[in-house]
Amino acid sequence: MEPVLNNSGLEQDDKYNPGRLLDALAERLSAKNDAALSRALEVAPPVLSKIRHGRLPVGATILLRMHEASGIPIRELRDLMGDRRGRMRMSPQEFRPKSEGQPGEQQLGR
Repeated sequence: MEPVLNNSGLEQDDKYNPGRLLDALAERLSAKNDAALSRALEVAPPVLSKIRHGRLPVGATILLRMHEASGIPIRELRDLMGDRRGRMRMSPQEFRPKSEGQPGEQQLGR
């Protein structure tokens, strides 16, 4: 089966694989390795290692850095790693106010 190319001429696949995204960025930015890519993206090398090995998700901040450094649209960056969600949503728990007295919560002014 032949690889599918996106609008930037970069290979894409249907399976989620953030390593493929990092490889495509390294090629686009002529970075020889992840250390050079981390310098181009202005992030610490362990961040890219954690992304590549699936221990850290590709968040909005790093996606913006990737877009700004490469000029590749965000949608295509997401396609390269296999992210097919139409929208990125926050869970309802993130909108709930914390109730008083939860463990680990600091009480201010008391």
